[in-house]
Amino acid sequence: MDAKDRAVRIRELAAALGGLSTYQIEWLEGVVNQFKLKPALWRDPKSELVTDCVSEMFGDVLQIHHCFSREPLSKDRFEYALERVLNHCGVPAQLASKGNPGHDITIAGERFSLKTQADRSIKADFLHISKFMELGKGQWNKAQKDLLDLRDQFFKHMNGYDRILQLRRITDTETLQNYELVEIPKDLLLKAKEGTLRMMHSSTQRPKPGTCTVAGNDRRLFELYFDGGTERKLQIRHLDKRDCHVHAAWGIKRIPATIVEKTT
Repeated sequence: MDAKDRAVRIRELAAALGGLSTYQIEWLEGVVNQFKLKPALWRDPKSELVTDCVSEMFGDVLQIHHCFSREPLSKDRFEYALERVLNHCGVPAQLASKGNPGHDITIAGERFSLKTQADRSIKADFLHISKFMELGKGQWNKAQKDLLDLRDQFFKHMNGYDRILQLRRITDTETLQNYELVEIPKDLLLKAKEGTLRMMHSSTQRPKPGTCTVAGNDRRLFELYFDGGTERKLQIRHLDKRDCHVHAAWGIKRIPATIVEKTT
């Protein structure tokens, strides 16, 4: 947008304000005041996904979101916002159809699975995916083969996409929200082929849960947890961030609600 177009759009917006109610103007004032708080932006210069444009515009998305909510950006909003931001910044992106069992979005011809994390017990240096995939209604009560079959489901599931991204909210305070965008290498997760399987026979759950622990370089890399609860889902736990790629990070300052109330 050149300076002339910008000036025209500002005049048109100013003229439109006359038709708004007092409360509508107050909402807009809140958004404008939020945008005055410049976010802290960081991106890996080697990232081909997060350009300067993507970094700045996604920061705007987070600013607007937290102008109206203390809750983290949800997965569906993350998907929608990422598609819109990437396309605006010249990176072709298209969301998959709703309910697609594989990828969530295609970016520059590659299929991506998108995840989020924002639990209260989040650890900055370790990733957790509480629901990587559903495990269905199969039984896995006793035999080691049950866990082998579940692990095979995990490998088949990953055939549906090429790359995995997780948006993590790692700080949640009244005045600050910190996010980061982390890529989990598929090659790392495929190391589960050499992982140690263990059925948790002492558990009272039905079916009984199990784990697949993956180690390397004298440390644990991550763990698959086959949750035998009512949801029957696969979790990924204790995933060391040192083995992942952090593409970008955002520090979003917020206007405390008490201040907003006093000014309205």
